[in-house]
This record gives sequence, structure tokens and C-alpha cells, in this order.
Amino acid sequence: MRVWFLCKVKYAKENEQGLLKNVSEQYLIDAVSFTEAEARIYDMLGSVIRGDFQVTNISKSNIVDVFFYEDVDIWHKCKITYIVEDADSGKEKKVTQYMLVTAHDVKEAFERIYESLNNMLVTFRVPDVNESPIVEVFPYEKDEELNPPIPENLKPLSEVQVYENEEEERGE
Repeated sequence: MRVWFLCKVKYAKENEQGLLKNVSEQYLIDAVSFTEAEARIYDMLGSVIRGDFQVTNISKSNIVDVFFYEDVDIWHKCKITYIVEDADSGKEKKVTQYMLVTAHDVKEAFERIYESLNNMLVTFRVPDVNESPIVEVFPYEKDEELNPPIPENLKPLSEVQVYENEEEERGE
């Protein structure tokens, strides 16, 4: 399960007239710890923001899932509720979750969240949809440097083990 961290970043942004104005923006980042979230936000924004910037706050977010549509970059926070039955007591329990979706407006966000969740096995409601102040979302992506491809002169361990098992069976 993903853990999303909300990072607030403060920096001087150039406006249309060329003047610098101090702004504070929010970013959502997928990480396993506060330390990784801070390292990743500095890494991601270091090449995008000119000049100095400061991460002023990092907190765990209540977002459980993110749905990105490429036609727009305005994020909307959707509150999802549904009823589940407790396996032990048999009582019904109301579950509330928050998800992000990109859309042009609240109506489209409502439609897209329904489209994204249409495979849920329980009936859900969307009682609240609001435009979010989040500027950008950085999901975790496998890094080629951390998981380099296997060189051509080497074989995966699973293939070597199969070959050794075949040799044992033949008595070699």
C-alpha cells in the first residue's frame, strides 16, 4: 500500500512582470518514510525551481489513491464513503477514504472518480469533491540506477538453478 506525503515548499517565483514573489506550494509524494519524502522532493524540484527553495513542512496525507488524466493538471480531492460488514461482529461499518483525480472542474472530477472506481465490489458514494491546492503529484517509479538491467553475459539465478537441477537428474 502506498503512503503519500504532503510536502509544502516555499520559494521565490517569477511572475509575468518579471518580479520575484514568495510562494508556498504543496506537492504530494509517494515515499516509505519522511526522510525519503524529503530527499525525493529535493531531488524532484531541484532541477525545476530556479534558485533556493525550502521544504517547510512534510506530513502524512490521508490520500489513499491518485487517478491522473493527461488532459489537465488541476487536482481535485474526492471524499469516498462506503459500508462494509465487520467480519467478527457482523456489524456494518462506514469507511471514508480520500482520493485525488485530475479534472477541469468539480463536475468532471466527480464523473472521473466514478469512472475510476467502477470496478469496486461495494456501493460507494462521493459526498464531497473540492479543488486541491496540490500543484503536482510524484508517484514512486522504479529507478533504473537502483535496479539496473542484467548484463547479457549473466543469467538470472532462476535459469541457473533449473540448469543445475537438470544436470542432477541426468547424474552429471
